[in-house]
Amino acid sequence: MNIILSVYKKLYRMYGPQGWWPIDNEYHKRDFSYPKTGRQQLEVCLGAILTQNTSWKNVEKALENLKKNNLIDPKKISSIDKKRLANIIRSSGYHNQKAKKLKIFSRFYLSLKGRAPSRDELLEVWGIGPETADSILLYAYNQSEFVVDAYTRRLLASMNIITEKFAYDEIKLLFENNLPKDYRLFQEYHALIVENGKNVDYNRKYSSKK
Repeated sequence: MNIILSVYKKLYRMYGPQGWWPIDNEYHKRDFSYPKTGRQQLEVCLGAILTQNTSWKNVEKALENLKKNNLIDPKKISSIDKKRLANIIRSSGYHNQKAKKLKIFSRFYLSLKGRAPSRDELLEVWGIGPETADSILLYAYNQSEFVVDAYTRRLLASMNIITEKFAYDEIKLLFENNLPKDYRLFQEYHALIVENGKNVDYNRKYSSKK
C-alpha cells in the first residue's frame, strides 16, 4: 500500500479542496491557473518569505501594508529605505531581517527577467532556505517541488513513518517518490496537511485507515 497517497486521499475526503496559495486574500479552490500575472507571482514569493516563523494572519497584514504602499513591485522594494520597509512589514515579526530578505530577493527576482529560478539558485539567495524555496517554486512557479513544514513532520511522526532525525530533503523525497509528479497534487496535499495540522492533536496517533 502506498501510505503517502492513501493519507492524501483521506485528508481530501476530510477537508476537501483548499485553494492555496491565497492571492489577494482569496482562495481559488480547484483553479490551478494562479498566479496569473507577474504581480501575483511576486506576491506569492514575498508571502513565502514573510511567513517564516510567523502565522499567515500576520503575513496577510504585512502584505496588505505592502499593497497600500504600492510595493508589490521588485524595483520599488529594491530601492525603498530598509527601515521604512521594515516598519511596513512589522506585523510579520523579525521585520528588520525580513526587510533585508525582501530587498535581496527582489534584486534576485529582477535578475531572472521573467524566467523561473532553479531550486539551487533560490537556495543561494540570502534568507531563502529549503522550505521557502520549495514554497516559491510550487506556488509561484507551479513547479513540482513538495513543501515540508512543521505540520508535515508532526503528521508523519505521529504515524511512525519518520523520526525527528529525518532531514528536510529526506522527507521531501518520501513524498516525491510516492506521488505522481504533479504540481496541482503537491499544492493540494501540502495545503491539506496544513489544514489538518490546525485541527488535530498530534499527541494522539494518526491512522490512515478509514
